[in-house]
Amino acid sequence: QGQLDESGGGLVQAGSSLRLSCAASGRNISDYNMAWYRQAPGKEREIVVSISWSGANTNYATYLVKHSSTIIRDNAKNTLYPQMNSLEAEGAAMYYCNADYRSGRYYFNWGPGTQVTVSS
Repeated sequence: QGQLDESGGGLVQAGSSLRLSCAASGRNISDYNMAWYRQAPGKEREIVVSISWSGANTNYATYLVKHSSTIIRDNAKNTLYPQMNSLEAEGAAMYYCNADYRSGRYYFNWGPGTQVTVSS
């Protein structure tokens, strides 16, 4: 089972942009469709963006799409980089990465996540 380490979160003002990163070890992310997940307080973890193993296809949750967010994967560095633009309060959550479970299962152990807090 691979390991993940998310980083880049923090406290940002509404309207700001933030780039997160997820470094993998023990498995190659190039073998999997990968995804970012979020978990807001009192809510279940949900998938918010997925990216195919080649990077050719991405699928965003509605609230990210409207903010023109992007995600890239650097298979050579075994790292994912989602960038969220024009953050609003609804973007505040703990963010995690893992394989896209819809392609089979979670192929990595869950990392510690990275907290994003948005101030108005």
